[in-house]
Amino acid sequence: MNNTKPVNYYMRILHRYIGYFLAGIMAVYSLSGIVLIFRDTNFLKRENQVEKKLNPNLNPDDLGKIIKVRDIKFTKAEGDIQLFKEGTYNNKTGLVKYTTRELPLILSKLTQLHKASTKQPLFFFNVFFGVSLLFFVVSSFWMFKPKTKIFRKGLYFTIAGIVLTLILLYV
Repeated sequence: MNNTKPVNYYMRILHRYIGYFLAGIMAVYSLSGIVLIFRDTNFLKRENQVEKKLNPNLNPDDLGKIIKVRDIKFTKAEGDIQLFKEGTYNNKTGLVKYTTRELPLILSKLTQLHKASTKQPLFFFNVFFGVSLLFFVVSSFWMFKPKTKIFRKGLYFTIAGIVLTLILLYV
């Protein structure tokens, strides 16, 4: 008597339990992904007033790098005070006053998880998560026997998803 279980039996079990295991992180990634869509707006961001003493007579590029404001441009000068969109900089004293907009701490942490690069330890976690999602894609084709109607329907939906993705990439 042959007790060997088919591959789809094991794939279904792995798919199910890995899915349960990753349910929390999938929720985090979906929420942080939605928040990241609005990163160039002020949606959910809080204003912070910042005041720092820097070196005097900085040019806009150097000032922008120090205070982490991109494409800073001085719009107006009033004596020693240079005005820019986010605040003011005193050429003589080096005092800079500006406004930043940041996500609340928890949302900031979630988006940092989503954006981790190879320079951060979280990158191993992101690679693991990406490989797990790829496993979900592959293992989903073992959920139903290939000759069934539901499997063929699944293939049609897969093709439609691929076509829609390609269209969105080139629009």
